[in-house]
Amino acid sequence: MSNKLLTIGISTRALFDLEYENSIFVEMGAQAYVDYMVANEDVVIEKGPAFGLIKALLNLKDDEGNPLCQVIVMSQNSADSSLRIFNSIAAYGLEISRAALTTGGSILPYLSAYGVDLYLSVNEEDVARATAAGIAAATVLPTPETRDDGLTQIRIAFDGDCVLFNNESELIYQRDGLEAFDEHERSCALVPLKRGPFANLLSLISEIQSRYVDASKSPIRTAIVTARSAPSHERVIRTFRYWGVRIDEAHFLGGMDKTEILKAFGANIFFDDNEDNIKAASTVVLAAKVPNFLRAI
Repeated sequence: MSNKLLTIGISTRALFDLEYENSIFVEMGAQAYVDYMVANEDVVIEKGPAFGLIKALLNLKDDEGNPLCQVIVMSQNSADSSLRIFNSIAAYGLEISRAALTTGGSILPYLSAYGVDLYLSVNEEDVARATAAGIAAATVLPTPETRDDGLTQIRIAFDGDCVLFNNESELIYQRDGLEAFDEHERSCALVPLKRGPFANLLSLISEIQSRYVDASKSPIRTAIVTARSAPSHERVIRTFRYWGVRIDEAHFLGGMDKTEILKAFGANIFFDDNEDNIKAASTVVLAAKVPNFLRAI
C-alpha cells in the first residue's frame, strides 16, 4: 500500500492576505513591491482565505504520527521578496519547508515537477492553465474566518459533473435540457462516467482513507454534493464503485441550494464549477471554483 503524501501547492495570496501588497505591485510596479516586502520583513502577514485549511491539513497525522500532507508555496515572488513570506510561515508555526519562487515566471512547469496533487490560488488565469495541464486546481474565494486549530478530521465536498466527472453529461443538459439529461443518464447507468479534473485527487484521498479500517477514524471525510437526483444518481454510484474509490456521503439535491447541506456537512472546502453555487457557498465555507471548460457538442 502506497504511503504517498497528499501534496498541496498554494499561492502566497491564497495562504496570506496580500491584497494591499498586490495593489502596490499593480499600481507601482515590481520594484516597489519588492521594496515594500523587504522593508516589512518582520511584519507578520495576516491570514488568507485558505490559511485555516492549510494549517489543518498540515496537522493531520497517521496512527504513527507521520504527516499525511505536505504543502509547497508556489509563488511568482523573487527570492529577495520572499523572506517576509517565510518569516510569516515560521511565526504561525506552519510546517512548510518547500517553495517555488519564479520571479514573475510561470509556476505551471513546477506543479508537475513538485508532484502537486492540488493547486489552490486566487488567480483564475493560473488556475485555468493548471487545469488545462491536468492538475486539479481551483480559485479560492474570500470567506468568513475559518477554524484552524484542533481539527482532527478534514471534510472535503465536491460537485460532480465538470469536477469529479468530465463534462459529457453536463453538455447534454446544457444543450437539450433536464429531460434529455435524465434519459441519457438512465440509459447509461451501467457505463462509468469519465474522469474529471478532480478524479485523481479523490482517488488519492480514498487511498489515504483505506489505511483506516474504522471509517470514523479517517482524518479525511468526503462528500459529493450534486444537483443530480434520481434517476441520474445510479450512474454516479456505479462510477465510484467502478473506480474503486470511497465517498463517505452523497447528496443528490435535484437543483436544491447547496449552502445549507455544506454547512450541515461541516465542509472545510467545497469544489464546484458553477459561479452561483460557489458564491453562495463562500458565505459559509471555504469555496473553490474549478474552471469550467464546457464546449458545445
